[in-house]
Amino acid sequence: MSLHTEAARSLKEWTAPSEEQDALRQAYLDHLLAHRDGMWKACAEGHLTASALVVDPVGERVLLTLHRKLEMWLQMGGHCEPEDDSLAAAALREATEESGVVGLRLLPGGPVRLDRHSTPCAVHLDVQYAALAPPDAAERISEESLDLRWYGYGDAAGWARLAEVADGSVLRLVSATRSRLAAGRPLGPGGPARDGDG
Repeated sequence: MSLHTEAARSLKEWTAPSEEQDALRQAYLDHLLAHRDGMWKACAEGHLTASALVVDPVGERVLLTLHRKLEMWLQMGGHCEPEDDSLAAAALREATEESGVVGLRLLPGGPVRLDRHSTPCAVHLDVQYAALAPPDAAERISEESLDLRWYGYGDAAGWARLAEVADGSVLRLVSATRSRLAAGRPLGPGGPARDGDG
């Protein structure tokens, strides 16, 4: 199965958490229907990307990267590659490469949210996941990052510090991830969840 087909299947099966997110889900599907190359950077009209928020739920903190080109604090993520067999696989690969953290697992339930935004490259139709960091997580700065830093989110002071550096898209992803964690979905002992779980 091609990544294009797998992405469309995943989005069709995903239960969006709101009407706004469901409308965006349909827009992503329409884009894929109109563009056979809609998964790839070469699609100038816009393309799907995959990202993952690296989260330490025990320490109530998230790991953000200071993006080298954009000079913004963001979650890990980027373009899909030919070796990716799903959006979830792309998100996990990007999170692992950019954070240097070994042993990340995607939070079950499929994507946490969708976010469409403009970049210097093109419009990105980002499919956003959350990746659980192991207790002994050790980050390592990649060539795509200027810095990596953990930010707390569990109290008002931590959230205020996070809001000082992160834009609205990142804050919405953190909030949605907190809601997913608070819902108490079992994390399970196994590896990463598949993107068709949600």
